Amino acid sequence: DLLEGTRRGSVLSTLAVFTMGLLFFLETKAFLSSTLKTNLALDGNTESQIRVNFNVTMMDLKCEFATIDVVSVLGTQQNVTQHVQKFNLNQGGIREGYGQRNKKQHDVQLFDSTIEETIEELHADGEDAVSLDEKMLGIALQANSYVFVDFFAGWCSHCRDLAPTWETLAEVMAEVAENRVEKKLENSGQEHDYSDEEYQAAVEVELPVLIGKIDCVDHHDLCMKRQIQAYPTLKFFVDGEVIGDYRGHRTVVEMAHFIEQMEKEHKGKDADTDVSTTEAKDVAADRTLQSPEHEEYARELSAGRHKITHSWQDSEHPGCQLSGFLLVDRAPGNFHIQAQSKNHDLAAHMTNVSHIINHLSFGKPMSKYFIKEGLKNTPEGFFESTRPFNGNAYVTRNEHEAHHHYLKVITTEFDAEQMNKKTYDKDTKKFLAAVPTRAYQILQSSQLSLYKNDIVPEAKFTYDL
Repeated sequence: DLLEGTRRGSVLSTLAVFTMGLLFFLETKAFLSSTLKTNLALDGNTESQIRVNFNVTMMDLKCEFATIDVVSVLGTQQNVTQHVQKFNLNQGGIREGYGQRNKKQHDVQLFDSTIEETIEELHADGEDAVSLDEKMLGIALQANSYVFVDFFAGWCSHCRDLAPTWETLAEVMAEVAENRVEKKLENSGQEHDYSDEEYQAAVEVELPVLIGKIDCVDHHDLCMKRQIQAYPTLKFFVDGEVIGDYRGHRTVVEMAHFIEQMEKEHKGKDADTDVSTTEAKDVAADRTLQSPEHEEYARELSAGRHKITHSWQDSEHPGCQLSGFLLVDRAPGNFHIQAQSKNHDLAAHMTNVSHIINHLSFGKPMSKYFIKEGLKNTPEGFFESTRPFNGNAYVTRNEHEAHHHYLKVITTEFDAEQMNKKTYDKDTKKFLAAVPTRAYQILQSSQLSLYKNDIVPEAKFTYDL
């Protein structure tokens, strides 16, 4: 009887086989697949600092002036420019030369402390530094092989400190010209029968370098045309073309050495025959050096001076790419990229902080292999949410404005695919639970902010952790 088949038994057997097959299929599928589970909880991250990774291109800001400052609500503030890599960019955004790490602004003497006269006392017998406007600058560049111009602003404290030094430098060049006139008269055996006007004309002919000055408050358009972004800016012209900005110590002796060097470089092989500015060094030393200690100090400055930083002739708008990382407090704060200089007062209306955010993220950088293999357990779009700024450009088209960015940073922990394996503890003889991988998602927003006319704009990144 047990071997006799029945219709009811066949149905039950078929159902049993189907059920067992279905259960086997479902269990196997569940075993081979993963499910996404999310859990919202208070942040248990006990780290005191968090890493910020960035790569930002400033479209119209020289690396010389670009700095990064970090501020947090805990009251800490730090300038981190020395820990950031900078790359000079030309007008087309192409890197020029090589990156420089720990590129600091050189500390220079801002004025000649050996000059005791005030600018009013130096002007008592007339001004030797020629005040120029756009028309007069053009005439000066045509009439003189060498022209040294101070672009300044009346409100600039560094400019006011430099004024007596600059006037003294002009007087030194005038004295050199007078000596050359007297020497020529002596060599020719002629008596001095010039009128005052004729003698002054002869001195102007022998003037080795025209020392000029341009007030950028009165001649705003001219200074914008010349791309003056900071005050004072000292530009040296040779045969009507600007060679570059003077970056050395602002002492009369130091600038006299610089002028002589520029003339020698310009004349090349013929420099030894007739360098009209060589005498200026001795005249400058007589005017300013008051003791052997001063002379020794001047020689040290001359030996180690930074003569000039050549500007790019094919680009009026160089940029700067800043990349690196910051360690900031795990508290609300901000970091901002701005134009600063120890040796200049910057013109707010000439500061353009348009920028491209090539990369901005928080936490430990992810390798290419991790991005490919370790994010399989994360939802679609998770990786992009950790760097939503990447590739965005923020351009300002008017003066006195800049983009500000606001970031809400959310700590996210997840189990990376085959990355966080359990480890065996020999002491407890147990497997320890895998440590979850931590990443930081960012909710971002940006807005264009306006600045007062006397405030230098900055690209600001405010974060809330």
